[in-house]
Amino acid sequence: MPIRAYLLIEAQAGKGSTIVKTLRALKETIQADRVTGPYDVIAVLESDDLDKLGDLVRDKVHRIEGVNRTMSCLRFTP
Repeated sequence: MPIRAYLLIEAQAGKGSTIVKTLRALKETIQADRVTGPYDVIAVLESDDLDKLGDLVRDKVHRIEGVNRTMSCLRFTP
């Protein structure tokens, strides 16, 4: 079963739409949406390996222009 992460993203003002568009272009992205509240974007990412998922967030998501901070919430299955 793939490892799923719910990624909460705090963005710079005016950058939310660009971040969503960039996230949606990644093959690991299941869904990416702009939201209101303390975070500006929520994305659902999947990978077959926890290390690959961490690398994806560090090497790709954090490098998207306008991403200030992220919080990853991993899905646990019974």
